[in-house]
Amino acid sequence: MPLYEMLCITTHVSTYQHIRELVRQSAMHVMNSGGVVRNINSWGTRTLPQRMKRHGPLQSVGDYWTLHFDASPRTLRSLNGIMRRDPRVLRWTVLKLADRVEDLSKEGQKVTTAQRTPTVSEIID
Repeated sequence: MPLYEMLCITTHVSTYQHIRELVRQSAMHVMNSGGVVRNINSWGTRTLPQRMKRHGPLQSVGDYWTLHFDASPRTLRSLNGIMRRDPRVLRWTVLKLADRVEDLSKEGQKVTTAQRTPTVSEIID
């Protein structure tokens, strides 16, 4: 299963209950469809780069969070449908990080071995 990262911006409310429910709903959808949730991060409340409107009034502040997960393309399509219909969601995007987690770790090893930091003596000479 491919590894994805979803960044979501939700409408800001002083209580975070609506964000917890949306994150729980998204993670449970992935897990109930046979996927694996690898990580959930909250980036907190931030001022939006521009005012945004979706399912309601203009918003200037939003709550950001990310979800890293493995899922089938069919599960990803249904998750996008959930995000599209949910009135709490202002914007979201999903990035495909790798076809498999093993591919991502192999690429990381290639990057660390290919980009060797030069020593001080090599820079001076």
